[in-house]
Amino acid sequence: MLKPKILTADDDPDILDILRIVLTEAGFDIIEAHDGEQALELAKTKSPNLIILDCKMPKIDGRQVCAELRKDILLQHVPIIMVTGKGEVTDKVAGLEAGADDYIVKPFEPKELIARVKMVLRRTSRELDANPLTKLPGNVSIFDELQSRLDKQNLFAVGYLDLDKFKAYNDKYGFEHGDDVIKETARIIIKAIKTKGNTDDFIGHIGGDDFVFVTTPERVDGICKKIIQDFDETAPKFYNEDDRKKGYIMAKDRKGIEQKIPLISLSIGVVTNEAHKINHVAEISEIGAELKEHAKSLERSNYIKDQRK
Repeated sequence: MLKPKILTADDDPDILDILRIVLTEAGFDIIEAHDGEQALELAKTKSPNLIILDCKMPKIDGRQVCAELRKDILLQHVPIIMVTGKGEVTDKVAGLEAGADDYIVKPFEPKELIARVKMVLRRTSRELDANPLTKLPGNVSIFDELQSRLDKQNLFAVGYLDLDKFKAYNDKYGFEHGDDVIKETARIIIKAIKTKGNTDDFIGHIGGDDFVFVTTPERVDGICKKIIQDFDETAPKFYNEDDRKKGYIMAKDRKGIEQKIPLISLSIGVVTNEAHKINHVAEISEIGAELKEHAKSLERSNYIKDQRK
């Protein structure tokens, strides 16, 4: 089982040392930042399970870091514990108002710190069924959302999306770069929903490079076209200059045969209940998987809508 990752941010190296020793002994993996700017960067690239922020740091203070993280849909659910000086009530209040989940006062007792960390992580895991990489809602939330749409008996459109040639990319560039592609894909979907969708549309992360979004039939074409346009503009940036110019990489296919693999694209299968009644969540996912496979056969970013009567 993977250890939870905790990002600690403080400009005092002694405090960072104490946090590292205490948290490592308690079974956590530690990432360290020495100022607010670095904390923001590491939060975006390392996907921590929890962040411990000193309230007063150079460049960007803890409250500003907290406020910025709460604006980012991929990071807004990461729990934050703010560290304040003894008796600095205004810092505690400001931290909580900026979105911190809890605070601890320096100098702190190691046992109290661990208790607070475990409490916040427990509370967060109960409240949020989220994918650990993108922080988007996971499978339980996806099922609940689809069931809710079925129960309301309103018209809906469900998009099932995944990446094409992603395994070959991972094999050549490594999982860390692969994770960056997945996170950027999530941002592209979120942007498309914000600009082309409804305020109550839903986005979920099934796992790996598989995503789902739920909208209404009249909005789904615009969303799919926006996702494809933005992804195809961004995809070449995932590659080095040589591969970008060639337009392909040399990699083994699923049969183990080395060949030219085109740059990453994406496929979307769209399920709607416009033309026929859908009774079960399983029916939505089965149709979506079938449509997505058909879209994949087209060898470029594309989307296929359910046209059956």
